[in-house]
Amino acid sequence: MAVQKVFPLSCTVQHYAWGKMGSSSEVARLLASSDPQAQISEDKPYAELWMGSHPRGDAKILDNHISQKTLGQWISENQDCLGSKVKETFNGKLPFLFKVLSVETALSIQAHPNKELAEKLHLQAPQHYPDANHKPEMAIALTSFQGLCGFRPIEEIVTFLTKVPEFQFLIGDNAAAQLKQSSSSDSQSAASALQSCFSHLMKSEKKVVVEQLNLLVKRISQQVAAGNNMEDIYGELLLQLHQQYPGDIGCFAIYFLNLLTLKPGEAMFLEANVPHAYLKGDCVECMACSDNTVRAGLTPKFIDVPTLCEMLSYIPSKDRLFLPTRSQEDPYLSIYDPPVPDFTVMKIEVPGSITEYKVLEVDSASILLVVQGRVTASSATAQTSIPLQRGGVLFIGANESVSLKLTVPDDLLMFRACCLL
Repeated sequence: MAVQKVFPLSCTVQHYAWGKMGSSSEVARLLASSDPQAQISEDKPYAELWMGSHPRGDAKILDNHISQKTLGQWISENQDCLGSKVKETFNGKLPFLFKVLSVETALSIQAHPNKELAEKLHLQAPQHYPDANHKPEMAIALTSFQGLCGFRPIEEIVTFLTKVPEFQFLIGDNAAAQLKQSSSSDSQSAASALQSCFSHLMKSEKKVVVEQLNLLVKRISQQVAAGNNMEDIYGELLLQLHQQYPGDIGCFAIYFLNLLTLKPGEAMFLEANVPHAYLKGDCVECMACSDNTVRAGLTPKFIDVPTLCEMLSYIPSKDRLFLPTRSQEDPYLSIYDPPVPDFTVMKIEVPGSITEYKVLEVDSASILLVVQGRVTASSATAQTSIPLQRGGVLFIGANESVSLKLTVPDDLLMFRACCLL
């Protein structure tokens, strides 16, 4: 009998403290919609939904005809279903982890090492760096989604040095002067001036950081109380971050990094060594399978300051939006194809007036998430058709053709992660 290569998954939820609480979380709402048995606790954060075969959150297979219990087990016994190139390139493993995130309080400011550095860090300090892989990632907004991403243009940072004396104090007059001069010079000296400023900030003494932050918070609070608008120095955001992480060095990072607010469907791509932090909202995220993170602030966790300051990409840039391309062959398909081999994400928007939709065959295993709408999925190898509704997750083996019948005349919104080598 042919191996069944298309089946629904039940996915792991991570209850990290920064997640949105109970049913205010998109993760919880997707879970409740897909599984009527699921009990949502309103006093618990629902931070991430993991769709994949990562050992810390291996998806369960929802099909009694299949002997393997989890996706990871199934893939290890059916490696050809990854697709021939994927199997070969990624040693018989699924190369990506697909997620939904619901962010209530800021995640730590962080960067992920490239392959070469990851291998080195993993050898030196496996307790902090659990594997030897790089971790590029992409976030696509489901609701309005706010994050910090990459260094701002130099002139913006210089403006903040002028307007925020507490920020200038921590960086020191020499480094600040060097940065001001560098805005007119070549990119190499601008990068080294930027590195010098950022390193000065990150290496400040904790006591001094707390003092300066308290001064700034007090100044902004007084101005806001007096009815003055402090948005030119992101007053509201600073107070918010300080409330979440009192005395944390990361509060000052908003003056170094671009603040992005993504509208639904807009994306940011975070390549190796780009500093970033998710601040608030819901998104789908896809990443290479790794847990390597070098933290820089807004965190109670270990901060490896020397590694961080050394590895970051000090390239100032304004434009951090990552744009999808429209598919040539499928009018309902947008493709977010980042410049890394590990993953590609597709957004599929089918109007409710269409009765049947054929999912593009690709030479890669893929994972499909239904965000809106209801369908029944059928494929040549599936014994019965598979009903999917909001929150439903479907695994599709390489080169499988899947047909979706819309069971209600509502618009369909789905995201699909795969590996297009």
